[in-house]
Amino acid sequence: MADTAVRSSIPAQSKRTPAGGAPTAAHTAEEASESCIDIEAVTDLLLGTWADTRREAREMIKDPAFWRPDGMPMAEHRERVLGQLHLLVEHGASLRAMPKEYGGLEDNGANLAGFQELVLADPSLQIKSGVQWGLFGSAVLQLGTKKHHDKWLPGIVDMSIPGAFAMTETGHGSDVAAIGTTATYDPDTEEFVIHTPFRGAWKDYLGNAAVHGKAATVFAQLITGGVNYGVHCFYVPIRDDEGAFLDGVGGEDDGVKGGLNGIDNGRLHFTHVRVPRENLLNRYGDVAADGSYTSDISSPGRRFFTMLGALVQGRVSLDGAATTGTALALYIATTYANQRRQFDSGAGTDEVTLLDYGKHQRRLLPLIAQNYAQFFSHDELLRKFDGVFSGKKDTPEEREDLETLAAALKPLSTWNALDTIQEAREACGGSGFLAENRMVGLHQDLDVYVTFEGDNNVLLQLVGKRLLSDYASQFKGADAAKLAKYAVEHTAGKIFHGAGLRQLGQSVADFGSTARSVELGLRADQQHELLAGRVEQMVADVAGALRPASKLSASEAAAVFNAHQAQLIEAARAHGELLQWEAFSDGIATITDAGTAQVLTWLRDLFGLHLIEKHLAWYLINGRLSAQRAAAVTRYIDRLCARLRPHAQDLVDAYGFEPEHVRAPIASGAEQARQDEARAYYENLAASGEAPVSEKSLKKK
Repeated sequence: MADTAVRSSIPAQSKRTPAGGAPTAAHTAEEASESCIDIEAVTDLLLGTWADTRREAREMIKDPAFWRPDGMPMAEHRERVLGQLHLLVEHGASLRAMPKEYGGLEDNGANLAGFQELVLADPSLQIKSGVQWGLFGSAVLQLGTKKHHDKWLPGIVDMSIPGAFAMTETGHGSDVAAIGTTATYDPDTEEFVIHTPFRGAWKDYLGNAAVHGKAATVFAQLITGGVNYGVHCFYVPIRDDEGAFLDGVGGEDDGVKGGLNGIDNGRLHFTHVRVPRENLLNRYGDVAADGSYTSDISSPGRRFFTMLGALVQGRVSLDGAATTGTALALYIATTYANQRRQFDSGAGTDEVTLLDYGKHQRRLLPLIAQNYAQFFSHDELLRKFDGVFSGKKDTPEEREDLETLAAALKPLSTWNALDTIQEAREACGGSGFLAENRMVGLHQDLDVYVTFEGDNNVLLQLVGKRLLSDYASQFKGADAAKLAKYAVEHTAGKIFHGAGLRQLGQSVADFGSTARSVELGLRADQQHELLAGRVEQMVADVAGALRPASKLSASEAAAVFNAHQAQLIEAARAHGELLQWEAFSDGIATITDAGTAQVLTWLRDLFGLHLIEKHLAWYLINGRLSAQRAAAVTRYIDRLCARLRPHAQDLVDAYGFEPEHVRAPIASGAEQARQDEARAYYENLAASGEAPVSEKSLKKK
């Protein structure tokens, strides 16, 4: 098979391509005489299963009333975003996930798909709407029963009951099981007494808490009859209609934050606040009038995780919103790089377009590939979420898979959002630092996504534990013969990779030919083998290191686990990257247009090889790649970037953004107009015969 990424030796013919020693890259697929992608078809692919809902949301937010205002004082921004939520109600956006009995559509996938698009308007709007309907409202819907739905869902939907989701405490974030707030049942009055016994138990960082919230879904340790039954959720009114705290409720404003200042984040505390017994959201656990506790889930641990699992949509939504926000930054930076010129070729020619520089291609094109992978993997996650929450595939196994997938993908997409937005900002120079060009605002607002709904490292640790559990299950009940066979194969594999045998074989096969190296070892099946093999070996290595812990005391076992925590988290991260690569490949398999399939295959290969390059040290240390082939990875990435350069604008145009979504002057065509004006000026000056001569030309005489 020929190396399809080798560029033609014939320079592309384009009036915009610099001559002389400057790069000769074509700016468009047409200039390169290559197949183009079907932009509209790719847009459909990226928008995914709920493309119609996404387009509906994008059409709605063309209205400037939804846009993020740069420089607006915090108090005004908060009121603006509150008003925007009322506009969402008018557009019916708050009804998508609600039961039909309450006027809803019962379309959980469409609900998240639509809300994720709000990040293009104002991330504060996206998150505050998520607080109101995705957290506060969802807690009532998912953890409550019909009596709760009848009483509170209509007001939650129409915004007459703005609410806070009071889970996180100042002293406990991701460790929800250890929160300090208590809900102690009083059988004499048939009430729960909600109390924060110390400062660290204050509920913190809560949207709608500082100003707008009238109620909160409060997570607290349920205590009845002297027994703590663990964390449960309670509906607690917090303010009257005039905005004053109710008796026993207090709080503080979190004030100015690093971003998302359109949200009124704040703290709440409770001093022996009494609520009726019926305010316990009792889908998974109930307390009778006499104080007796019952639950259909006998295991306290499984009950706790079932309740939290009902709220996984926050992580799903953040994965999607981060992906869309990242796409916006890449659209702006790539469009600008296709128009902005800087430095001539050294031969006195026209200045060179930024994206013709190899380094600029290296900066942006792998990030576009990463972002495409995120779109494909997010749609898989969203379909999984919809299957569980619609009830079509609501089994314990499916819920566990959903929680693991969300915990694997949300860290990757949110971390990548910050890395990509920063790189895109720098790629736009000083223009990228202007607030009007969106980069700094996006970075500020998406910064907290990496710790929203669970710190990313904690989430990956959950994924790692699932990987270890799945790994161990392979040997559950295994007989001696099976274990011996595995031991032989595993040991043989380590010897094979570690003793240089594979390195020797690669070096002989690869000798002197980058193209042959690519042909033999960097195509799709080899990429998958390298990415999957890394996950498998990392999990096996951690499992082997932790095996002695089963015979140690609890404290000693904890110390062993802690010593290998970083490796476990890295294995989980590798697992998430593999999932993204596989989702990208599955997406390509659905494409019928040959040109589109070819370009997206190159883009998928760029993503896969970029991951391999990022972890080259691991592959070399573990003998998975020879030095020759490791060097070929980097060279092939450069060749893929050159191949994809003519398609760069098409790839970002396929995001489907319209001017009202972008709102960045440097991506509006204004830069091209400036460049055209400057070029026309110098051409006219030269034609006039009045152009001054350079000092250097005088010295040559």
